[in-house]
Amino acid sequence: MNAFSRRGACPALSAPMQTGDGLLVRLNAVYVGLSPKLSIGLAESALRHGNGIMEVTARGSLQIRGLTRESAALLAAEVDALGIAVRTGVPVETGPLAGIDPREIADPRPLAERIRAAVEEAGLTPRLGPKVSVVVDGGGQLTLDAVTADVRLKALRSGAGVRWQVSVAGDGQSARLLVAAEDHAARDVTVAVLRMVAEKGREAHARDLSERQLVSLAGWHSVAPPSVLPDISPTRGEISSFAAGSLSETMPHVSAPGVGETGGAGIISPLVGEMSGRTEGGASRKPIGLFPIAGDTFTLGIGLPYGSMPADKIIDLAQSAVTLGTSEIRLAPGRALLFLGQPSAANQSLQTIAAALGFVTSPSDPRTRIAACPGTPACASGRIATRTIAETIAAENADTLDFTLHISGCAKGCAHPGPAALTIVGGENGAGLVVNATAKALPAGYRPGYDAARGIGRVAAVIRSARFQGETAAACLTRLGPAAIAEAYRQAQTKKRK
Repeated sequence: MNAFSRRGACPALSAPMQTGDGLLVRLNAVYVGLSPKLSIGLAESALRHGNGIMEVTARGSLQIRGLTRESAALLAAEVDALGIAVRTGVPVETGPLAGIDPREIADPRPLAERIRAAVEEAGLTPRLGPKVSVVVDGGGQLTLDAVTADVRLKALRSGAGVRWQVSVAGDGQSARLLVAAEDHAARDVTVAVLRMVAEKGREAHARDLSERQLVSLAGWHSVAPPSVLPDISPTRGEISSFAAGSLSETMPHVSAPGVGETGGAGIISPLVGEMSGRTEGGASRKPIGLFPIAGDTFTLGIGLPYGSMPADKIIDLAQSAVTLGTSEIRLAPGRALLFLGQPSAANQSLQTIAAALGFVTSPSDPRTRIAACPGTPACASGRIATRTIAETIAAENADTLDFTLHISGCAKGCAHPGPAALTIVGGENGAGLVVNATAKALPAGYRPGYDAARGIGRVAAVIRSARFQGETAAACLTRLGPAAIAEAYRQAQTKKRK
């Protein structure tokens, strides 16, 4: 399998990945944002060299689809000519408002930069897989709680100062807590975790570390200087007590389930939590709407439906932003764009224009609860018209979509790799319905692909009739159970609403 077809790789600008609609490249831009004019230039390049579809991922990266080997090289040259800074190396991610959010606990950028430098100095980049990542979250209005990572650092207030909570293997809810430390110690623990992962090979992640290794990390009371850290033996799962530096409290009073272990009654898994209506598994505020920055200055978040938009519509929106005085456009985790610098009076006009173009301008928009890949006809791997199905479901069942619905053109599940409350997946037998699992699971029922939206409409009708007062649709789904949900989906007719 060559570099253009290996699944599980990160399709960076220099290493496109083959997908069902051609080559895909991903631009992991540093959070300094782009001017609207640069955004227009990038979208125009995507139109010239790809199929005109641009995406913002759940992690806040930009994807350009439908490229060929030749056009991918031309795109890379044009991105370079535009002077757009593209992140390389192990991803160390900070939030889209890092450093400018008045509500954040600490600016995460200095620590993130020190971690990047330490990772490079230790020579870990070529030894780690392309999807190994680190998150440094300073808190504030747009957290990174919903983003999974091998290592997570979250700012905590500690008296008059700040400590960083270091966790591994998960999102803001599911990650395993290790320690709370000052920034230098937190950096060194992060590098030690990555070194252990690298020792296990390029296919490894932090979730593959042994319980003994995790306990040794959590029990660290001192941290070696960077020159000593390479001598740590991850295969032994032990870390000696070094003389230099003091690691702050190890928080023994906090318990968390180990990797591959079952937590206690107080732990809610992301999927079970969503199905019960209690949590969404690391859910944080959606990056859509207005976010105060300073005084009467606001950042405006505008979402891409299902994370995707034609490049010409992105150009239209960016041109309007130029006219309205926007100085910067940033990518945001959660499949959105943030518009900064425009006068506050311009935000309503920009929202109105975005809505007319088909963008998502309200965090309550039902499309924010649907994950849908390109599907047919855009992707050759797709078996169903995912976006058409998604639009119909969003328009007809907005009152019941308080859970994640995944619509996948095939069993790869590219748009939502994790489990979802309900997943429609295209296959040889039509549109299958998977309950409480991923797109790779065996569907509980089928109906023709063209009729999938009607099947979900029937499920929604059952929810409306069976839901108790005050009960969420997600909780009702849990109570009904997979068999009843699948039966409702398979039924040929949807009851007419009164």
